[in-house]
Amino acid sequence: MIVATNTISIKTGHVDAVAERFKNPKGVQHAPGFIRMELLKLEGEEHDELKVCTTWENRESFDAWVNSDAFKQAHARPAGGAGGGQQSAAGGPQGHGDQQAGGPSIMLGAKLTVHEVVFSHPGE
Repeated sequence: MIVATNTISIKTGHVDAVAERFKNPKGVQHAPGFIRMELLKLEGEEHDELKVCTTWENRESFDAWVNSDAFKQAHARPAGGAGGGQQSAAGGPQGHGDQQAGGPSIMLGAKLTVHEVVFSHPGE
């Protein structure tokens, strides 16, 4: 099992608006090997941050999602280039209108990490 984490830096004050976009995933939940998605929020002084954490049965399942047509559709930028964001390999909607009415992007950057789950403890 693996966990893919996409850490997204967001201009301060915009994290809740970006987080709202993740409430309705755009297909990742139907991908073979997908187990779950969690969204973690951190409000900081210099910038806010979201961590999009997706859990997969194996690396092959994650790679298949990233290379799928469904992934490309879920992460397509709006017509006219209004997006300007970066693609999120972890299932999120980056690039989906992340600018403020023609203004600068509220997305500051993103970094993807993939970790193998060594073990986990179930809750009681």
